[in-house]
Amino acid sequence: MSLQKEAKSVRFRDMWDPAEKLSLRPKEKAALTQWVRAPTTPQRTVTRSRIVLAAARGLSNCAIAREVGVSRPTVIKWRRRFEAERLECLPKDRPRHGGGTPPLSEAVVQAVIERTLHHRPEGATHWSTRSMARDQGISRSAVQRIWSAHELKPHLVKTFKLSRDPDFVKKLRDVVGLYRNPPENALVLCCDEKSQIQALNRTQPGLPLKRGRAGTMTHDYRRNGTTTLFAALNVLNGQVIAECRPRHRHQEFLKFLRRLDREVPKELDLHLILDNYQTHKHEKVRRWLARRRRFHFHFIPTSSSWLNLVERWFAELTNKAIRRGSFESVPDLERTIYEFVAHSNGSARPFVWTATANRILEKIKRCKLVAETLQ
Repeated sequence: MSLQKEAKSVRFRDMWDPAEKLSLRPKEKAALTQWVRAPTTPQRTVTRSRIVLAAARGLSNCAIAREVGVSRPTVIKWRRRFEAERLECLPKDRPRHGGGTPPLSEAVVQAVIERTLHHRPEGATHWSTRSMARDQGISRSAVQRIWSAHELKPHLVKTFKLSRDPDFVKKLRDVVGLYRNPPENALVLCCDEKSQIQALNRTQPGLPLKRGRAGTMTHDYRRNGTTTLFAALNVLNGQVIAECRPRHRHQEFLKFLRRLDREVPKELDLHLILDNYQTHKHEKVRRWLARRRRFHFHFIPTSSSWLNLVERWFAELTNKAIRRGSFESVPDLERTIYEFVAHSNGSARPFVWTATANRILEKIKRCKLVAETLQ
């Protein structure tokens, strides 16, 4: 027999030869036996106790592994730990240090925060996890954990516009006062035009919604003309008076005002909330208003379309009836708009304005203070 085969045979026999017998004190043997028999002992403690008891009987490591149902290295590990630490080692695990990346230092965390807040990457407008990881020499997941912990979101941006209207406060209090405390024997209407609504027709038919798949529509389209929607939202009940016109001029606006004059009971004053579009201030419009004293115009501040509640209704119209639609012609588009108006009025609920003028002014004051600080 060659020396290599003889050595292999010796090692194979050693695996099954009895290891050195563990010596147990009577108290240790009693404690181990109690742990094995007790129904409330954690299973890991029972397994380790069985290994030690089998080693005390003089079994080999392989025999113990087969009897207990663990691996041979596990048997060797717990034999050695018991010899070194005795009973105290069996019920508890040693702290795991792991082989992963050590925790980031506070200096690295602060460096990532400082770079995120006060610097930009070369050739880009904002940081990504990849660009920040390359810049700081850490992993993408580490960057993401730091950003999450400190609520940093470089990929998001919110738009804003502060009005420069010199009469902002006066107009704001006027409009908010109409919402929160409307005058008696009067009707408050939020009026505006949604201009240039396009009749877009998709170039190919899409696929319908089904389980596991969203509906589809082509990204390209054909333009089949435009229309302009004139709308007046009743603040009291949420219903809308609306009509479509081909153009957006003072002539069309006057026709819409005449319709309001006809449909609203004569005993009610009309307070119209409008933006500063020049059509609403045309000379012919002013002369028409001078002859009809029940009409009162209230103009919102410039760059403050959020003050006009009809804009909220326009958003509903766009999201629910227009954006996903496909229209072969302008009449087809207008028919869809009128159907939405009828359905909306049938289940109308008012948009309730809750913010006071003082709360809005305080919020704007904070925004201006932040803007001045960053300049």
